[in-house]
Amino acid sequence: MKDTDTTLLKSNPSRVERCADMLKVIAHPTRMTIVEMLYNEGDLSVTQVYEMLGIEQAVASHHLAQLRNKGIISSQRDGKNVLYTLKIRKLYDVVNCVKCCSNDEIRSYAS
Repeated sequence: MKDTDTTLLKSNPSRVERCADMLKVIAHPTRMTIVEMLYNEGDLSVTQVYEMLGIEQAVASHHLAQLRNKGIISSQRDGKNVLYTLKIRKLYDVVNCVKCCSNDEIRSYAS
């Protein structure tokens, strides 16, 4: 392992902590799905989110608030609706990578 592999942790531990916090927030099936939906569909209202997921409005609002509080998504009012946008679009790549890894792992167990 190179010394540069730990440079981020040594030089900026608060950044590493923020990164870990983001990963913790998206490490939930509903929030992973919301990230994917916002990436694929664009701006969505809470109504669209809970209808697409088939969950209660309060549950959708809770998950959206957690993502918003970590700066992963942003919200803006559009008339009577609040629209949510994926602010850090690269996090979709993380979600997609985890999905691909889990599919590969499932296949290796089946072999």
